[in-house]
Amino acid sequence: MRIIFRSTMLMIISLVVSAYVFAAVKPHALFTDGCVLQQGMPVPVWGWAGDGENVTVELQGQKVSTVASGGKWMVTLKSLKAGGPFQMTISGTNTVTLKNVLVGEVWLCSGQSNMEWRMSQTTNAKEDIAAANYPKIRLFTVPRNPIDTPQTDVKGDWKECSPETVASFSAVGYFFGRALQLARQGVPVGLINSSYGGTPSEAWTSSGVVAGDPNFSGIRDSYAKALAVWPENKAKYEAAMEKYKQDAADAKAAGKPAPAAPQRAMGPEHQSRPSGLYNGMIAPLVPYALRGAIWYQGESNANRAYEYRSIFPAMIEDWRKAWGSEMTFLFVQLAPYAPPAAGTWPELREAQLMSLRLPKTGMAVITDVGEEKDIHPKQKQPVGERLALAARAITYGEKIEYSGPIYSGMKIEGSRAVLSFKHVGGGLVAKGDKLTGFTIAGADQKFVPADAEIKGDKIIVTSAQVAQPVAVRFGWENWPVLNFWNKAGLPATPFRTDDFPMVTAPRQQ
Repeated sequence: MRIIFRSTMLMIISLVVSAYVFAAVKPHALFTDGCVLQQGMPVPVWGWAGDGENVTVELQGQKVSTVASGGKWMVTLKSLKAGGPFQMTISGTNTVTLKNVLVGEVWLCSGQSNMEWRMSQTTNAKEDIAAANYPKIRLFTVPRNPIDTPQTDVKGDWKECSPETVASFSAVGYFFGRALQLARQGVPVGLINSSYGGTPSEAWTSSGVVAGDPNFSGIRDSYAKALAVWPENKAKYEAAMEKYKQDAADAKAAGKPAPAAPQRAMGPEHQSRPSGLYNGMIAPLVPYALRGAIWYQGESNANRAYEYRSIFPAMIEDWRKAWGSEMTFLFVQLAPYAPPAAGTWPELREAQLMSLRLPKTGMAVITDVGEEKDIHPKQKQPVGERLALAARAITYGEKIEYSGPIYSGMKIEGSRAVLSFKHVGGGLVAKGDKLTGFTIAGADQKFVPADAEIKGDKIIVTSAQVAQPVAVRFGWENWPVLNFWNKAGLPATPFRTDDFPMVTAPRQQ
């Protein structure tokens, strides 16, 4: 009888504990000590609790309540004022108290390896890290998580920006946040880094968009073929990894460099699979209130640049639809780089430039900070600071120049091509004796090096080899060496005036 009684009591205690755990109010991981909430707009706050549980959120004199349904709850705080630190309480059967909460500007930092690139890997890393004492800049890093289905939560926490915390954070993100805070009288800044090296744009786009757009049939077909052979390729990869581990151990014992690791087979767990990173690293952030996003990606789509004209703008609009707002979206144009094989980086840069047709977008041109033999330029400070310039102008309405010259039109006058530009920025400048990087072509579509001269806010392009020009290109190389800027101190974007067939365009049947 005693045994039965003891078992019954244990069962009752277990059920009570289980019910309490299930009913306990739990906020989403973004709502932790030290978080930054967006000022000046409605702020959703959400999480989990038992069905029917009353949940109340209190902050800045606001007190908003709701009833959990389906194990979930969400409230929306009215517009908050910048400042802090504040304390926020979330209460139900239990109370969660968030301390050191700031209200300011929140930005999502995303893309592939050049956004993921850590402060510890940059030029002047030691000095910049040592000086990174900005307690009102907060950092949140989303763990890598490619996955088949959209997720609702992430792991992680907010950290105050300091020499101890910034070293492993996105360098572009940090330099952007620092420049933004310095320009905006110390307003708190929250940076959410959600990036993954070596990944294409379609990995960051929702399955509804990838599956529903006829422009992305190539993406769908390629992945379907990969899935068909995935079990076989997975087995080959696992065998290759075992051999690699042994070979690496042997190389280490012999004091030799380790061999290259095998590439993981494309499949449901691969970081580049369509929508996988959206599911695991973007969807769980929605609808956390943001001012905008900064983006550094494109390298993994360079061999499909024509397709990028569609998939990249579709991704931007996909995110905006998910958040229910036309948030600012700022991106980095690819730096100069000479890939080992013949590449199509000029066409990818053009696709990025064309994406500026979307409202509230801006592009940071970095033709001056590339590294010919390294796809990861170490100078990240100019990248982040130019993105911040764009944010200050496009998002916050400052009357400043934020872009280098952008081609706007061409007029042929005999043997001369006369080019016009937007974003003249006080005047056009050649950093050197004469402009470099211009080529010109006649009706034969054969481009030759050209002479280019600044005349007021125009550039005159000519060549003794082309009597009747029809097209001009600037910086149309993987690794262009350029010196065309404006007086605001910003480099011009590469461009072409023609619409000749692209290397990456679909072939006509």
